[in-house]
Amino acid sequence: MASEPLTQLWQKFCRRNELVARRLPRITGGSQMTTTALFGSTATAEAFYDFKVKDADGKTVDLSKYKGKVVLIVNVASQCGFTPQYKELAALYDKYSNQGFVILGFPCNQFGGQEPGSDAEVKKFAQARGVKFPIMSKVDVNGSSEDPLFSFLKTKQGGLLTKDIKWNFTKFLVDREGNVVKRYGSSTTPMSIEDDVKKLL
Repeated sequence: MASEPLTQLWQKFCRRNELVARRLPRITGGSQMTTTALFGSTATAEAFYDFKVKDADGKTVDLSKYKGKVVLIVNVASQCGFTPQYKELAALYDKYSNQGFVILGFPCNQFGGQEPGSDAEVKKFAQARGVKFPIMSKVDVNGSSEDPLFSFLKTKQGGLLTKDIKWNFTKFLVDREGNVVKRYGSSTTPMSIEDDVKKLL
């Protein structure tokens, strides 16, 4: 009998690892623990609201301040072919922010070196394009130094074949209860997910 295609084998591997990750709380008696030893990830068995991040001004932002709101997390870049999405992100935020919708932009320089500027420069660049939503401090979203928040997001909503983020302007949608309900690729425009946002508001 012919061997299974590599894609199917990889999908089985990913599903098996996900099942192990889900059983970790039972194995450890319900305590929180990292999954680094198993998967090389810094993700922990925490809730979205347990994380703290830095904004572009260096201030600590406790994500618990967004309880009860719909949140869109985006890894942004200033010199990318998808950078024009800033305009639609700004429009989406302006339209629904008064209904409890928040966008958090996380600059990342891991994809083609397309976000080389400082936090202050990135914030200034975004604001010049009409952005009023918060711009955070620059982070890594993949690899050994990836930000724990993105480890968590990728665990909740994996990508095609691997959980890794493939490029700039990947988007994660979080509902009012802190559940990561959707993940969108770079080419998915912000306005094309408007209906998904409206359903959660």
